[in-house]
Amino acid sequence: MIQKIDLIAGARPNFMKIAPIIDALKGTSMDFRLVHTGQHYDRNMSGSFFDQLGIPEPHVNLGGGGGTQAEQTARIMVGYEALLLKERTDLCLVVGDVTSTLARSIAAKAGHSRCSVEAGIVLKGSEHAGRDQLNGDRQHFDYFFTTTEWPGISLQNSEEEQIFFVGNTMIDTLLKHRPKFIQPACWQACGLAQGNYMVMTLHRPANVDGEAQFKALLDKIIEESGDLNIVFPVHPRTRKTLEQLGVANERLHLLDPLSYLEFNYLVERARVVVTDSGGITEETTVMGVPCITLRDNTERPETVELGTNELIGTDPEAIGPAMHRLFSGAWKKGAIPPLWDGKTAHRIVEHISQL
Repeated sequence: MIQKIDLIAGARPNFMKIAPIIDALKGTSMDFRLVHTGQHYDRNMSGSFFDQLGIPEPHVNLGGGGGTQAEQTARIMVGYEALLLKERTDLCLVVGDVTSTLARSIAAKAGHSRCSVEAGIVLKGSEHAGRDQLNGDRQHFDYFFTTTEWPGISLQNSEEEQIFFVGNTMIDTLLKHRPKFIQPACWQACGLAQGNYMVMTLHRPANVDGEAQFKALLDKIIEESGDLNIVFPVHPRTRKTLEQLGVANERLHLLDPLSYLEFNYLVERARVVVTDSGGITEETTVMGVPCITLRDNTERPETVELGTNELIGTDPEAIGPAMHRLFSGAWKKGAIPPLWDGKTAHRIVEHISQL
C-alpha cells in the first residue's frame, strides 16, 4: 500500500502540473514530500507559481540551479540519492520531462516504484526523437499516466496494467485558476483590448540564439501582423540579444516575465499566440485561442490534431501564410481533447491508491 510519495518538480511548467496532484492528495491518507530540484531557483522565476497556485513550500530543495546541464544533473542526483538513503519513500512521481532523466535513474537505482505523469509523449514531426524518449520511459518507469490516447498507443509495448489514460494536470490548474486571472499593468500602458493584440513567446535556441534567424522571425512577424499590438514577455537572456539586434516597432511591447495569472489573462483575450513553447499550446487549445508554433515538431500532437494549434516550422516565410489564414477567418475552431476536464489529478490519485 502506498503511504508516502515523493513529488519531484524543477522547471516552472512542472509546478503547474504538480499543484492539482497536491490538492488531490490532501483528501487521502497518503503523505507526500515535495522535492524541488532547484532548476528554476530564482524567486522571480518560480516563486510566484508557489504563491498564486497555492503550492506549499518544498520540503526539500536540491539546489540544482546554475552551471552546465551536466553540473545541474550531478548535483540533483547526488542530493536526491542522499535524501532517499536518509528517508525512504514508497513512490517517486515525476511530472513533465525536464527532471525525469535524473529522477528515474535515481529512483530505479534505489529500488522504488516510479510513476511518470505526462508519459510517452512523442515529438510530432520527429519520429526518431520520440522513439528514444519512449524507450527511456519504458525502461525506467513502472507506471505511466498519459495526457491523451496518443501516448497510450505509443507505450503499447508496456504492460496494459502499467498505463493509465487520465488527462492533463496542467489543464486542471488552468481551469481552477481561470476565474482568478489578473489584468497586468501592461493592459492599460500598451493600450490593449480584447483581440487587438497577439501574445508572443520565443525562447528555444533554434529561434533566438542565432541573431540572423531571430531578427528574420521578428521582422516577418511585425510585417505580417497587420495592426495588432505584439506583446512579448522576454526572458532576460533573450532581451540582451534583442537589444543587440536593435529591433523596434511602435506595436512591439517588450515586457518582463509575467506571473501565471497575468500571462494567461493576456492569452485568453489575444487574437493569436505565436510561440515555440509546448505547454502554452495546451492552454490555447482549451481557451479556444488560435496558436502558431514556430517549431518543426511538437510533443503535444493533440493540440494540432484536435486543438487550435498549427505547427509551421522555423522558416520566417511560413509566417505570412499562417497570418493570412488567421485574418481571413480560415483558422480552425479546434476542440478540447478527451479528459482535459479539470479532474485529472483525482484520477491519478485514485489509481495510485489502488497500486
